[in-house]
Amino acid sequence: MTYKEILKQYWGYDDFRGIQKEIIESIGNGHDTLGLMPTGGGKSITFQVPALAQPGLCLVITPLIALMKDQVRNLRDRGIKALAVYSGMTREEIIVALENCIFGDYKFLYISPERLDTEIFRSKLRNMKVSMITVDESHCISQWGYDFRPAYLKIAEGCNKNCTYCVIPSVRGRYRSVPMDELVTSAEELVAGGVKELILVAQETTLYGVDLYGKKCLHELLDRLNGISGLFWIRIMYCYPEEIYEELINSMIKDKKVCHYLDMPIQHCNDTILQRMGRKTNKKELIERIHYLRKRVPDITLRTSLICGFPGETKEQHEELMQFVNDMEFDRLGAFTYSAEEGTPAAEMPDQVPQEQKEEWQADVMELQEEVIFDKNEAMKGTVLYAFIEGQVADENNTYVGRTYRDAPNVDGYIFINTDEELLTGDIVKVEVTGAYEYDLIATIVK
Repeated sequence: MTYKEILKQYWGYDDFRGIQKEIIESIGNGHDTLGLMPTGGGKSITFQVPALAQPGLCLVITPLIALMKDQVRNLRDRGIKALAVYSGMTREEIIVALENCIFGDYKFLYISPERLDTEIFRSKLRNMKVSMITVDESHCISQWGYDFRPAYLKIAEGCNKNCTYCVIPSVRGRYRSVPMDELVTSAEELVAGGVKELILVAQETTLYGVDLYGKKCLHELLDRLNGISGLFWIRIMYCYPEEIYEELINSMIKDKKVCHYLDMPIQHCNDTILQRMGRKTNKKELIERIHYLRKRVPDITLRTSLICGFPGETKEQHEELMQFVNDMEFDRLGAFTYSAEEGTPAAEMPDQVPQEQKEEWQADVMELQEEVIFDKNEAMKGTVLYAFIEGQVADENNTYVGRTYRDAPNVDGYIFINTDEELLTGDIVKVEVTGAYEYDLIATIVK
């Protein structure tokens, strides 16, 4: 089929407009091509048409989840096979999507820039027949790590926990902290380049400094980062509940740039399952920790992750987990089906749970969590928050998508802001919550 025939079949247009044809022909001739067009000018068609004209898969790298979901939906509505892979999907969902791109004759795969650095993606990419690579909204990609895109500051490597389901310790070795001065220098350079949000990551952030300084020093690192001029938010990820300590909580309270947000993976609540997982806590301690954090930091947003269908898990233990989720009312929660990793003790355990059962239990947890978070979001009405603007909602000139301190990028929900003002990606605005969806909020600008 010719380019015009493809355009007519899928979009219903008789001819191209503006410089669309020039861009398409350049791509079709095998040239690396930079296409610059105004909003609404039909940029997507310039790579979608030539991708459809040749065999193989078009890999589309785009910075915003909202954008990729919108484009995938539009392509599917036209009968074109397209997929998106983004944070928040389970490991199994990601693997299925990537394998569909290997075996399922899909034409488009949308991913975020961060996905390129994951082991799962790189291993699957080797078997994909990629015909072309497109960077959509490349002006945003060029600012990756600047302005609206947060910077991930890796504060340590490796892990000492030896959970029975995890290969990290054997692959990446023992826990190794990055010297504090190096981290502060890196952070200062990022902020000087325009970064407004730093996200501290490690396999376990709460143990930072133990190997270098003989004690936990995450609170000292927060104190120093908080003093960097121009930085707006500091977000802490991957805090094991048993390692959260008083000085860390104190720094979260007194350091104004530290988000009242804590990612605390607990994996389960049943004591027997926790022991089989090799976790270092129990249900009673988890409940006490959650209540204490909310007492000390009343507006804290608590995120956790759970594993459904761990070897040996029973219906009664699953029901116990459901009650725990209902009672604890986590602000953010991800539930994942257990996936056996070769070489781990859990993979060799008896009483492996059938995949169908794991998926059913996971669906149960996420359905319950949807009810929990909707009620919590409804209670947010009238609350005034700061929001990072991440972009404009497609085809809606007066609606923008952003994040609050309650939302980690590519993991949590969004806040949709209705305003007649023209906002730019990277702006920080004060908003008032006016409504709620299942996982997202609706807001207006505070004058």
